Order: sequence, then structure tokens, then C-alpha cells
Amino acid sequence: MKNHFELFHLPQKFAIDMAALDSAFHEVQNRVHPDKFINAGDTEKRVAMQWATRANEAYRTLRNPFKRAAYLCELNGVDLQIQSNTAMPRDFLMQQMEWRDELEEAKADRDLAALEGLESDLRAARKKKLSDIAALLDADDFVAAAQGVRQLMFLEKFGEEVEAVFEKIEG
Repeated sequence: MKNHFELFHLPQKFAIDMAALDSAFHEVQNRVHPDKFINAGDTEKRVAMQWATRANEAYRTLRNPFKRAAYLCELNGVDLQIQSNTAMPRDFLMQQMEWRDELEEAKADRDLAALEGLESDLRAARKKKLSDIAALLDADDFVAAAQGVRQLMFLEKFGEEVEAVFEKIEG
């Protein structure tokens, strides 16, 4: 069975050409779209549906930088240990604590400007973390990249919490 990169004829690297991904996805979708199998037998219809589902999943994975990084780690035999490995560098944890304090303060004060500043800092941190992960993946350091992916998960989750506070204050 082909991996997601092979399915779309793309190099197995973090940095991918999004236009090439989109084009390859549409090509695969056109070949396996259920409408093309209206007069086919049940087995052919089921296989086409499985391929369409797999292509959709592969596309969503490769399109999302976080999911693509995690997938590359797993392809290269590195288990992300998302549930069991929550160890983080001290400076990363300290930053998380500072941001949580800022979030609670902004929430209590209903301070949109503080929330926007926090969101901006978080966006910059995610961008830097993704850049660091990309460099590690392209250097084939999948163990260190996996640690970065776990950190990015924390950043993503915190971003969702910030968004929820925005909605509560604005709504």
C-alpha cells in the first residue's frame, strides 16, 4: 500500500508544493469518484469509495503542516507518544504558564487588546515551531521533530482556548 506522498507522486519531505498536491489530489479524485462507477458492480463501487476516502484523508494530512509533520515522523518509525510522553523543556513550560496567566487575566478583564496580543504571540510561536520542525524533518532528525510536534500540539490546543475566550467575550 502506498503512503500519502506516493499516492500523490510527491517527494517524502516536509516542504511540499501545495499546487502539485492540489493537482494530484484532483487527479486521483477524478479517477475514483463514485459517480464514475454508477454502472459498476458492488465490489468496484466499494473499492472506488475506499480509494476516494483514502485520498481525502491523505490530502487533509498533507495539506495541514502539523499533521504532515506527525505523519512524516510516524512514516520514519518514530512514535509521537502523544498520550505517554508529556515531558517538555523547562523554558517551553514556563512560556505556557505565562501565557495561561495572561489568558486568565484577559478573560477576567474582558480585555480584547490583551487577547489579540496573546494571539499574535501564539501565532508567531507556532510559525517558529513549524519552521524548526521542518528543518529537523528535512535533516532526518525525526526524534527531535517528534518532540517539536508534541510542543506544537500544546500550542494548537492553547490557541483553541484563546479562541474560545474571544468568542465568550465577543458573543
